[in-house]
Amino acid sequence: MASLRLPAQLVTRGTLNHHNPSSSAAPSVRLSWRRSLTPDNSIPNLPSSSPLNRKPSTVIPVTCSAAAVNLAPGTPVRPTSILVVGATGTLGRQIVRRALDEGYDVRCLVRPRPAPADFLRDWGATVVNADLSKPESIPATLVGVHTVIDCATGRPEEPIKTVDWEGKVALIQCAKAMGIQKYVFYSIHNCDKHPEVPLMEIKYCTEKFLQESGLNHITIRLCGFMQGLIGQYAVPILEEKSVWGTDAPTRVAYMDTQDIARLTLIALRNEKVNGKPLTFAGPRAWTTQEVITLCERLAGQDANVTTVPVSVLRVTRQLTRFFQWTNDVADRLAFTEVLSSDTVFSVPMTETNSLLGVDQKDLVTLEKYLQDYFSNILKKLKDLKAQSKQSDIYF
Repeated sequence: MASLRLPAQLVTRGTLNHHNPSSSAAPSVRLSWRRSLTPDNSIPNLPSSSPLNRKPSTVIPVTCSAAAVNLAPGTPVRPTSILVVGATGTLGRQIVRRALDEGYDVRCLVRPRPAPADFLRDWGATVVNADLSKPESIPATLVGVHTVIDCATGRPEEPIKTVDWEGKVALIQCAKAMGIQKYVFYSIHNCDKHPEVPLMEIKYCTEKFLQESGLNHITIRLCGFMQGLIGQYAVPILEEKSVWGTDAPTRVAYMDTQDIARLTLIALRNEKVNGKPLTFAGPRAWTTQEVITLCERLAGQDANVTTVPVSVLRVTRQLTRFFQWTNDVADRLAFTEVLSSDTVFSVPMTETNSLLGVDQKDLVTLEKYLQDYFSNILKKLKDLKAQSKQSDIYF
């Protein structure tokens, strides 16, 4: 039996700078995707000075049988068999539901949790427990799987690297060893242009690691979810609570996660997109103020807007760098700062729609999505003769 050692932390010293070397914002030490997928290949840890080095590296042995390595050519697996990683998340659950509706055999990888993901079983999916931060739990979930759709991301209370880098690299290595025939990875639009933001840097490095792994894969970069606007703007406006925004003209082309799921499965069946990066964006890019104004109109009431200047975010980020226990807060503030800068998170979808055979008119607009939400929620509130404190009702 051959053994494959999967490091929990797969990073190398910063000898490779894949971003613009003239950029003053880029630190001298980077994550590296340059990694051989051979057994027993140890990885040096990042220097302690690196902002991405939060905890010591450990190597966790994971044993895969020699037969598993040759699974792809030797053991036929149904193309309809898929594993959705991060199946309880905003996007993951839509992937699961759409795949089930289209006749796929769906297995969901979820972390062990006090409240079981019974809704996934109710829909008809199979649920398996595993944790990307524990690589030894991964191989068993991949047995009999043709395609992995990776929607997972770390929880807010976790260091960014734990799931989004260390866990993803372990998952990709296991997928390679187990003969997975297609891997779908979700990334962030413009992640290659912001090396100063740890999450975006990690996404870009994971893209490259996946590319060099030799797996048949699809990388999909996303701009933003419409569903995230409900808790951020719609519910606070209905509850007459403060809505937080910035003074920056950032524009984001939000997309309905149901559309993302539909386009993902179309791409999965299209051999022309294998190995090609795709970017999904909504029909129009919106500023924060435009979203708030739209919510106000649909809710029929004004919002209590609290504006946070971008300069405050920058200062807060720098201050949190001074304390070890706030390092991850600083990392997330770095991402917030990018979202609050003069940046456009959008791309024309003409070429992608043509490649996938999708009509732009079939994509849900933000106006339609929010109109449906407010119509349903206001009707429920009226029927219940309740006030706007019913924040747990979602469309």
